[in-house]
Amino acid sequence: MGVQIGALINRKKISLSYLARKSVAIDAYNTLYQFLSIIRGFDGKPLMDKNGRVTSHLSGLIYRTANLIEIGIKPIYIFDGKPPALKETEIKRRMKIKKAALTKYKKALKKRKFKEAKMYAQATSTITEYMVEDSKTLLSLIGVPWVQAPSEGEAQASYMASKGDVWTASSQDYDSLLFGAPRLVRNISITGKRKLPRKKAYVEILPEIIELERVLKELGINRLQLISLGILTGTDFNPDGISGIGPKTALSITRKYRNIKEIVTKLQIEDQIPVDPEKIVEIFLNPTVTDDYKLEWKKPNVDKTIEFLCAERSFSENRVMNALEKTTAGFREIQDKTTLEKWLT
Repeated sequence: MGVQIGALINRKKISLSYLARKSVAIDAYNTLYQFLSIIRGFDGKPLMDKNGRVTSHLSGLIYRTANLIEIGIKPIYIFDGKPPALKETEIKRRMKIKKAALTKYKKALKKRKFKEAKMYAQATSTITEYMVEDSKTLLSLIGVPWVQAPSEGEAQASYMASKGDVWTASSQDYDSLLFGAPRLVRNISITGKRKLPRKKAYVEILPEIIELERVLKELGINRLQLISLGILTGTDFNPDGISGIGPKTALSITRKYRNIKEIVTKLQIEDQIPVDPEKIVEIFLNPTVTDDYKLEWKKPNVDKTIEFLCAERSFSENRVMNALEKTTAGFREIQDKTTLEKWLT
């Protein structure tokens, strides 16, 4: 779900080349869900290997990452750890949605309504433990660093961006701004033309960059008020937000009051927030993160990658080799330019 503040935020369209030679901390789970949702057959079934293991996430990961590196982007994937206890309500809500979508998918498939089936199938995606481990294995083989966050991946990516260890955080959700990321890039994994749901029309999706300082200035609030704005409209820790309060009204309220405690008291909305709102604020201001990471991009291990993807996961060797060639060439160019810049300075 994420924070529901997108309608209030101005986003700058950019090209992927804008991110060349920049390090990008990508929310791994967010990205893998996109791949699992989109990369499916005509009947909604995900890609699988000869043993019935889902491989849609690996397909998206190898080919999209290769494209990013070829451009000169230095990706780092951040994996979620244990979710905060306050996220339990949102997790249960998501499971309920997936269960309902699965029922509709099976009915549509039985009636051979394949377009309808595929639409419902996209909402059933689930990341399993073996998918996570396979993703980490693949990233290590192709020389791309990954970080295991102790809790929220977006929090970890935002922390790394705020330290200057990466240039930007990347996710489809806006939570990174509340976590303090100075920059957020969206649509890094889904650029291109996308079909609108239930319509015979397509829209072009381009990467977007959002700067926290500019957001705060344009909205006329500080970061603490931005977190209050998120709580009023809904976060992963109080998914329903406050009844009757939309983004514009929420912004007006946050401009008027200093913090969520004052808002709750003045508006008498204690019963509409299922958890202590100050605990939500604490998660965003002081999330559980780690400094236990090392960011190194290495030359891909071609033989082992071929063995893992082609021999074990039924991938096309020609396509994988093409991706590995892009990755190798991209890393070489990144390293050459980095060396030249250091020499010139």
